[in-house]
Amino acid sequence: MGEFLEVEVLGKRYLVKTGLRYTETHEWAKSENGLVREGVTDYAQKELKDVVGVELPEVGAEVKMGESIGVLESVKAVADVYAAVSGVVAEVNERLLEEPELVNRDPYGEGWFVAIKPSNPEEREKLLTPEQYAEHIKREKAGGH
Repeated sequence: MGEFLEVEVLGKRYLVKTGLRYTETHEWAKSENGLVREGVTDYAQKELKDVVGVELPEVGAEVKMGESIGVLESVKAVADVYAAVSGVVAEVNERLLEEPELVNRDPYGEGWFVAIKPSNPEEREKLLTPEQYAEHIKREKAGGH
């Protein structure tokens, strides 16, 4: 299942999967077969609590890095999901429409959100490494978010 960094902040534990890149808005990105598969992190799903609904982008939609591409609704809040890279949406995880709880159960696996055909593959290099993302979580939580 791959390795994880475990981040503990204020008594809460968050898993950061190694081998992925991360955004400051709590999405993960994984390059596979010319696409960038993306979902939300363990931190994001734990902060949201129980995810009860999703809004997915359309396949074929053009997206820009950092732009909102969808929504997660939880019992606690509504949160935007942002594009980790620019490109065209190649796949969406339609299972989430019926089973939004997959985001909570398996955020780095079956709870993936979209796959994007990147228009600028170098953008992925601008994303955070697992270690940088772990530090980002610590700073954000320590800042009282």
